[in-house]
Amino acid sequence: MPTPEAGRTPGHRASRLAVVDPATGDAFDEAPDQQPDELDAVVDRARRAWTGWRADPAARATGLRAAADAVEAAGDDLAPLLTREQGKPLAESYAEVARTAARLRYFAGLAPRTRPVDDGRPVRGEIRWRPLGPVGAIVPWNFPLQIAAAKFAPALAAGNTVVLKPSPYTPLATRLLGSVLATALPQDVLTVVTGREPLGARLASHPGIRHVTFTGSVPTGRAVAGAAASSLARVTLELGGNDAAVLLDDVDVDRIADRLFWAAFRNCGQVCMAVKRVYAPARLHAEVVEALAHRAKTVVVGPGLDPDTRLGPVNNAPQLARVERVTRQALAAGARAAAGGHRLDGPGHFFAPTILTDVPADDPVVTGEQFGPVLPVLPYRDLDEAVEAANGTDFGLGGSVWGTDLDRAEAVADRLDCGTAWINHHAELSLAQPFAGVKNSGVGVAGGPWGLYGNLRPFVVHRPQEA
Repeated sequence: MPTPEAGRTPGHRASRLAVVDPATGDAFDEAPDQQPDELDAVVDRARRAWTGWRADPAARATGLRAAADAVEAAGDDLAPLLTREQGKPLAESYAEVARTAARLRYFAGLAPRTRPVDDGRPVRGEIRWRPLGPVGAIVPWNFPLQIAAAKFAPALAAGNTVVLKPSPYTPLATRLLGSVLATALPQDVLTVVTGREPLGARLASHPGIRHVTFTGSVPTGRAVAGAAASSLARVTLELGGNDAAVLLDDVDVDRIADRLFWAAFRNCGQVCMAVKRVYAPARLHAEVVEALAHRAKTVVVGPGLDPDTRLGPVNNAPQLARVERVTRQALAAGARAAAGGHRLDGPGHFFAPTILTDVPADDPVVTGEQFGPVLPVLPYRDLDEAVEAANGTDFGLGGSVWGTDLDRAEAVADRLDCGTAWINHHAELSLAQPFAGVKNSGVGVAGGPWGLYGNLRPFVVHRPQEA
């Protein structure tokens, strides 16, 4: 296995960044805390590598397939390291590695299409596509490898080079991934840099970066967009969600309870498109709360490396403090915890899986994004009011409708103001589909051919028709 040295600038002695195991709360390793001034050399190497990488689409496809093979072969190294620094159960880390490889393989099979333009004049026009240049990818800590691949796979397939910055909470698996990819890709086509702020801000504003793609919070996304505007770089922003699940009055609660629970609590609720609030018909509300609370009370919570664990810790101390704060505020405002509602005793960043009922509709745990193992369940008496409430936040990433009559459920789903709506499931995505949000959930489109073209610019050639 290669040493994870991608992104180190020769001759520069970097300071170090402690990496904490969220299952213990203790540092277990460290990564370079690279400084903003180091980016000049990194971006310059990415620019020079772009000249060769952009020139040969067939070689790019071959390289991406080889990269996918290399990621799969490195799974037994990547997955445990990912669990150690992120906290998720080991099975979920292996699944994340598999999705990383699958995304590389998918985009290896995509290529932009040259298209003719015919407007009736005696001129032949043709739309071709050109890569943008070096891409800056800034990735959060909840799915470090999977989200990174969602950014670098289409960028590389389009002929761009990439400078990838993971969260300072989860730098290790990404650095190792960078080293794995370096065995299959030309030098400096993808470089991983690690460190605290203002490293990300410098990457977003760097004049050599032509596309900035970011996943994270709304305030940071606004700052990234502002930084990228200084060089008029393209931006793609995925800024989280507050996905609502609307249960219809014909829903079979026993049948959907497991799926609904895990739609909210997978990865300890740290999923941008997780269910973050549930609207249940008033006559079924108590049954829904009881079914979800039973699962919250009985699910095995523990370290991700324990094979019995189904739910790991919150990733980092500041996020744990936020989850505690929004839960405490909701309880003080009159909510009741049908399950959980508190931090678990002992070491690590563990919070009891929490189901809240009697929550005021305007409470921050309903209107904001808790991003943790806390789920409010709200009753409704009129379906129109439930849809209005589901649409009544500043977010619009995803949503779902749950019921027995699929035609009716689809009609309700069509009324949700979001980028993706599911029926009787949630947060399942195809590599071939577009992924985008509305309102504060983001700008731009990822996924499928849309993700590829988001990393390209049109180039039009006109020539006279042959005589």
